[in-house]
This record gives sequence, C-alpha cells and structure tokens, in this order.
Amino acid sequence: MARAAGVPFATSNLFAPPLRRPPAWTAALAHATMRAMTLAQLPVALMGWNVGLNAGSMAAAMLGVAVTMLGIMIPSTMVTCVAARWGHCNRELRAVRAFKQGMAPIVIALLVSTSFLLGAAGGNPQRDWPLWLLALVSGLVIWRTRLH
Repeated sequence: MARAAGVPFATSNLFAPPLRRPPAWTAALAHATMRAMTLAQLPVALMGWNVGLNAGSMAAAMLGVAVTMLGIMIPSTMVTCVAARWGHCNRELRAVRAFKQGMAPIVIALLVSTSFLLGAAGGNPQRDWPLWLLALVSGLVIWRTRLH
C-alpha cells in the first residue's frame, strides 16, 4: 500500500478505506501529536527496559521495551481502527451523526485550550505578539474559509 510523501496518515490499510490527502498544515499537527504520544509512552518503555535489565542482559532489556510497547499499543490501536471503520461504514446513521456533532465542540475546545497552553509557553507577550496574531489569523482563515 502506497503512502503519500511526508503525510503520516494518508495511507490505506486493512482496517480503513483509502483516505484523501490531508491539508499541509495537518502535518505539523500530526508531528506535535506524535511527539506528545511519544512522551506519554516513555514511562512504559522505561519500565520494560528496567525489567529487562534486571533480568540480566541488554537483549532482555530490548525485548522488555518491545513487549511493553506492544502491550500498550495493540489494544488501543485495534479499538481505534475498528471504531473508525464502523463509524465510516455507518456514517448515515442518526446516532453516529449526533455523536460527531456532539463531539465537535469538545474537540474544538480542546484544540483551543492546547493552543493557549502552547502559546503561553512562548513567555513574553510583548515579544511574542506576532506569533499570537499569526495563530489568530490562521484560525480565523481556517474557520471562515474552505482552505482546509
């Protein structure tokens, strides 16, 4: 199955139908999301590493990392793939449409709160006002036009 150049989620696989290529700005968002997920999974990998090292070898440590990461990734990945496929196949159902419409404000609120947290990490508002202005204008353009 072919993968679109530079876009991590424009793939086709066994669990979902082929997706259209997402807009370019989502590549940065996907990168930030993958970085956050990596940081959240680091303690699990370290736990497997520690168990393997206590077992006595570097190979056991690598095996411990692999086992713990597979143990944390496979269940959530399977649930996500099955739910995404089911939602796509049943997108005409009233309950599915209602769920998506109900989740939209929550997702938008989480994105806005994340943008405030990331923007606050900039530090000095007097120096970083162009960044805030760019973020505001970008958000308005995406919201009010069909550029996305």
